[in-house]
Amino acid sequence: MSAANTSTPTSPGQSAPGAHRHDVTAVNDAQQRKLYKKREQIYPKLVQGKFRLAKWVFMAVALGIYYFIPFLRWDRGPSAPDQAVLVDFEGRRFYFFFIEIWPQEIYYVSGLLILAALALFLVSALFGRVWCGYACPQTVWTDLFIAVERLFEGDRNKRIRLDKAPWSFNKAWRKTGKHAVWLIIAAATGGAWILYFHDAYETIGNFFTGQAAISSYIFFGILTFTTYSLAGTMREQVCTYMCPWPRIQAAMTDRDALNVAYRVDRGEPRGAHKKNESWDGRGDCIDCKACIAACPMGIDIREGSQLECIHCALCIDACDDIMKKVDRPTGLIAYDTDVNIDRRQEGLQPVYRFLRPRVLVYAVSFAIVAAIMLFAQTTRATLDVNVTRDRNPNFVALSDGSVRNGYTLKVINRTHTDSDYTIEIDGPEALQWRILGQSEAQGLVVNVPASRTQDFRIYLTLPPEALAQANLPVRFTISPEGSDETRSAHSVFLTGGSQ
Repeated sequence: MSAANTSTPTSPGQSAPGAHRHDVTAVNDAQQRKLYKKREQIYPKLVQGKFRLAKWVFMAVALGIYYFIPFLRWDRGPSAPDQAVLVDFEGRRFYFFFIEIWPQEIYYVSGLLILAALALFLVSALFGRVWCGYACPQTVWTDLFIAVERLFEGDRNKRIRLDKAPWSFNKAWRKTGKHAVWLIIAAATGGAWILYFHDAYETIGNFFTGQAAISSYIFFGILTFTTYSLAGTMREQVCTYMCPWPRIQAAMTDRDALNVAYRVDRGEPRGAHKKNESWDGRGDCIDCKACIAACPMGIDIREGSQLECIHCALCIDACDDIMKKVDRPTGLIAYDTDVNIDRRQEGLQPVYRFLRPRVLVYAVSFAIVAAIMLFAQTTRATLDVNVTRDRNPNFVALSDGSVRNGYTLKVINRTHTDSDYTIEIDGPEALQWRILGQSEAQGLVVNVPASRTQDFRIYLTLPPEALAQANLPVRFTISPEGSDETRSAHSVFLTGGSQ
């Protein structure tokens, strides 16, 4: 049976004017679905309540952050881009306000990903799939697309009638207008994405004049297509079939986690209720199916915990509205735990256990990783150096019997100003040095531009009388002029002799 059904008013003998019994089937329930079955359209009904308001607010904030963050500026000096958030592949940097990550610091990205995963695990252990219901991009953009759909086609019953109606001018302009706005939103989403990888203001000008990088047009097309298709046409199928998180989450939670739940202890036995009829010997659920009509996933929350449920809590708002109309307490559907539902059936008081072993493990792990990341960031050096000795050949024997080794010294200047660095070479006393491309007058002082990595070729030579050992330790120490900060790199000098 399709979800494309209408709502019917209660009979005149029923209580609470305005309370309707919905003729609707949970088409996305596991019992209703068939493998390779054609998708049945879901027409979620607009509800009003605290959770719907929370979703509107979060959607507005999330979309505002995504679309406008690239236009924020952050002054880093003349040598660095001033876009607050920028993934600069050309400059090999990731900028996030005051944080600047270099390619050698990929461990910061790994740490951030670990923190994000632990935060998701912690939130899931406490509040179930609240990420899916409020913050997941699929949910945010689907909510936006459904709002546009309602704007053009009306709420649930009007959309059902419009889809069943034959094609007409009224149907054509409404469908065309809806898809046109969807495409505009999808294009804006794809356009905003590429602004995170190039200067936003410059990219906008180049994009519309055909002067932007080819990758900008490619990723604009990909993000436009995926946004339009996933949020506009696939919707709940992404969560049900494509997303791995519903399957993973079972390992992250337990029976003490808060979930959107139908309180079966209070709702059963369910059934229609007429005005002035006693509530004795029955549950509070009047089987109006308002919870199903409001569900964007097309499931029946009364069937218990389900993989398809994203915990958006819209069924709570729908049910609370009905409970008020039939003069019964709200909360028949609510955030609750499986343990407490069982306790109430046994006549016991509910108990909420937020401090549980898995919660503590996630929280402590998050705190440890966050502390490590904070320490690494606050003690982060503005200078780094590494050295690579030539391996082909390992050494060169000169005509006078001396032996020469070649090295590539890589100096990293993470400051936003050009800096001079003094090189100190520790090794055998007879060691002679030469920096390729530098005069002897310049000595062991090199200049590295701001926010750059520069390579220097250094040749070290030992006379014949100092070649007693096969290899000798060598240390390169770099220090900025006028600063006590130093960084060292170790290597060896190969002579070709025997131990």
